[in-house]
Amino acid sequence: MAELLIDLASRSPAETALVDERGSTTWRELNDRVNGWITELRGHRVAAGDAVAVMAGNRRETFEVVLAGLHLGATVVPVNWHLTAAEVAHILTDAACRLLVVDAPRAAVAADAVARCDGPRPLVIDDRTPTPDTTEPDGQRCGALLLYTSGSTGRPRGVANRLFVADAPFSRVGRLGDYAARTLRLPAGGRTLVVAPWYHSAQLFFALLPLLRGSTLVIEERFDPVRTLSTMTRHRVTTAHLVPTHFVRMLALDPAVRDELTPRDLRLVWHGGGPCPVEVKDRMIRWWGPVLLEYYGATESGALTVIDSVEAGQRPGSVGRALPPHEIVILDPAGRPLPAGQTGTVYARRIGGSGFHYHNAPAETAAAHRAPDLFTVGEIGHLDGDGYLYLTGRARDVVVTGGVNVHAAEVEAVLLRHPEVRDAAVVGVPDDEYGERVVAVVVAAEPDHADELPKRLDRHTRKTLAGFKVPRAYRLVDALPRDDTGKLRKQLVRRMLADLPGGGS
Repeated sequence: MAELLIDLASRSPAETALVDERGSTTWRELNDRVNGWITELRGHRVAAGDAVAVMAGNRRETFEVVLAGLHLGATVVPVNWHLTAAEVAHILTDAACRLLVVDAPRAAVAADAVARCDGPRPLVIDDRTPTPDTTEPDGQRCGALLLYTSGSTGRPRGVANRLFVADAPFSRVGRLGDYAARTLRLPAGGRTLVVAPWYHSAQLFFALLPLLRGSTLVIEERFDPVRTLSTMTRHRVTTAHLVPTHFVRMLALDPAVRDELTPRDLRLVWHGGGPCPVEVKDRMIRWWGPVLLEYYGATESGALTVIDSVEAGQRPGSVGRALPPHEIVILDPAGRPLPAGQTGTVYARRIGGSGFHYHNAPAETAAAHRAPDLFTVGEIGHLDGDGYLYLTGRARDVVVTGGVNVHAAEVEAVLLRHPEVRDAAVVGVPDDEYGERVVAVVVAAEPDHADELPKRLDRHTRKTLAGFKVPRAYRLVDALPRDDTGKLRKQLVRRMLADLPGGGS
């Protein structure tokens, strides 16, 4: 039997483990199918220590293959299915993958990627019905996860994840659920929604950890506000991982629709993946109750801080205090600690441990660390007197105008507080006099009544921001380019301004 599933398959064999749009799988069936996929992987000459890339959609078979790879002792490499063939080929080469597992919708891109790097022929899961055999996995040691960053600030970089560490005993993996229960309030049992792409580190862990604590995974292929709320209601979802963009799109629904589709069984909603505007969080808490638990973290680090709904009401805008075994420190450009209230680069220290490393990228790893246990992912922020962290933006997301730094996230937060703004992005465009000038790209909540919106936004921002931070121009658009976790693609935003003097560069 698959080691991590033994207790669940024995204790609740006929209860549902996985549900997707095509059907459901019991715990006994999941155990059998994971063993069948282990046999399938072995048949493709995958052994403990080998890397297996998985580029498939949100579906039951994807989680079966991931669990099979971990039980076999392989390194599982989740692949973003939105990448181009060239980007996928880079990951296959960088991770030295022995096999690429895909589903039918991704098969053409996979074949192109494999041809570019002379890799193995893709294994299409739609063509397989795995049959378990009686051969036990190679040992009582777990495989690993090699996670690639989104590439929003450059080429995707692999990060060896420290939760599922190669050659760790299964007993250690089992204790992860206990840690998550203490720090992230992860309950046992229930029904967990999986709607963000599974290959993102946060969604993957907020699926695997609930699953290993006996939760049924309710898997949606993609997010749609009405369909997702209907799924949550129909399946009586108790826990979920969402991102702020999901909240914004749900809140944009007609109030009568929201009321009808309120998920009344929810007990806990983790959210992260980007800053959540205070007004958006307040509205979600008024709608769903105090069930939100925000975390701050990254692929490189995992969750670093956490704040619940009650604390968020007391400290609006904070992403919480450090989670054990981490400590958050704010450093100036010279690496000196800054006192509470002063803004600098956010660093995390893993007490009694070490930082992270980028796969095959020692220079980038070194650049992210001040010491072996002290690292940053490039965020800017400050701590208050009680150790609560407030994020201002990313070090790379700064407009330098007239020699003064303007953090785009600060201006965006002010714009998003205006009731006529549905979405906003702030960038710098070249300026002959100031070097750069601040420009805002805005999605109006009511486009048909937005002719005078730039003037109203100018008055709104001047009430809160220093003059040099106020946007010098506004561009109204139908939608902003965001990835599937809601992260802004600033390079694409700048291209939207190509017709401005100095824009598009």
